[in-house]
Amino acid sequence: MVASLLRQHELDVRVEFRGFGFQESDDALVPVPFPDDLQWGVFLQGHVRRFDLFSAGHTHTASVTARVWDGEPEDDAGEWEEQAEVDFESVSGEVAVWGSGRGEGLVRLGRGGMWRVRARCKGRAEVERVTRSEGTAWGVERYVIDFWPKAG
Repeated sequence: MVASLLRQHELDVRVEFRGFGFQESDDALVPVPFPDDLQWGVFLQGHVRRFDLFSAGHTHTASVTARVWDGEPEDDAGEWEEQAEVDFESVSGEVAVWGSGRGEGLVRLGRGGMWRVRARCKGRAEVERVTRSEGTAWGVERYVIDFWPKAG
C-alpha cells in the first residue's frame, strides 16, 4: 500500500551554532530541551520527545519541508548529502521547531504517539562555504523531514 501525504509544512529555521531541533510542543514534557545535549557532528540525534539536526553551516536560515504521512513513504533516493532515521514520541501531536529559540511554526502530526522520522538534506557543502565566506545564508541548506506513525 502506498502511503498518503496528510499535510505539509514549509518552514524557515534559524540555525545557530550549527544546530536546530524538533521537540514536543508542550515543553514541560521534554526532559532535556533543545539545545542541551546537542551532539557536535551527528547529523540526526534522537532524544526523549525531541530530535536534533546538525547543520553544515554555523549561522543561517535553513529551508525545511516537514511532511506527515499515514504510513512509511517511499524512499526517495534523490541527490541527498545526508539521510538518517530516528524514532520520535509526541504526546500532544504538535511539534515545535527550535533554532535560536522556539520558532513560530508548528508541525501538526494530527495525533500523539510514536512516530518514525526520516531526515534528508542537501546544500551542505554550499552552506558551509557561504557561511564561512559571507557570514550568513538564506535557504541554501534544504531539509525534508518525513513523519509517519510507527508500527507496533
